[in-house]
Amino acid sequence: MSSLLQEILNAGGINVFYQPIFEVVEGKPSLFAIEALSRGPAGTNAARADVLFEYVRRKGKEVEVDRACVQAILSSTYIVARQASLTINVHASTVERDDLFTQYLVEVCHYFRVPLSNLILEIVEQQKYSDERRFFRNLDLIRSAGVRIALDDVGLGYSNYRMLIEIRPEFYKIDRYFITHCKERDNARAAIQSILLLADRLRGRVIAEGIESADDLDTVTALGIQLVQGFHLAEPRPVTSLIEFNHCRAPGSRV
Repeated sequence: MSSLLQEILNAGGINVFYQPIFEVVEGKPSLFAIEALSRGPAGTNAARADVLFEYVRRKGKEVEVDRACVQAILSSTYIVARQASLTINVHASTVERDDLFTQYLVEVCHYFRVPLSNLILEIVEQQKYSDERRFFRNLDLIRSAGVRIALDDVGLGYSNYRMLIEIRPEFYKIDRYFITHCKERDNARAAIQSILLLADRLRGRVIAEGIESADDLDTVTALGIQLVQGFHLAEPRPVTSLIEFNHCRAPGSRV
């Protein structure tokens, strides 16, 4: 293995940040879940999430790094994860190729005494699965363990309507491309509405990520989206600052 990959996989090589997801009901946001965000070793290019995971995909080490991320996240957030929903990003290729991934999740959650029902696995669709039967068999195993599924980057790449219908996630995360500045973009709002309608018909919920202004928040909530995430509400923070998580509040004074 290259020195950078080894550094990523070593103990302490994954740095964990978090960002709250809020639920807005009657204009009042409350904490819904915590998204755990993995970053590579500080001082390296892999400290940026996009660089880290692009590097991992090029090396074909998604399974090893995803497992390392799960371990790093739960070892640093287990107190929170025992009491609130926690979302963890995982490559679709890991779900497909790692037939023991569900067993691994069960064992790690058992070790840290985290209820599997509190875990939301957020599938990052960077490439289409090649073995469809294996992918869905492993996905069914994850669900049967009690873990909920979210699909990331909905509206872009391989997160198309076929993917949404086949995976039927509990949560549809609309990509920030459609959310940010959506008040001024009729086409973006039309796309948001179509995803919202599909999710509703499939009995899922939509999460709008990329909320960067009060206008973004007002627009998506007016469209009927209750679950929101973005810099306007709370920026990603080091996991070391994850204290009194139940006191997380969105800025503004609507709370």
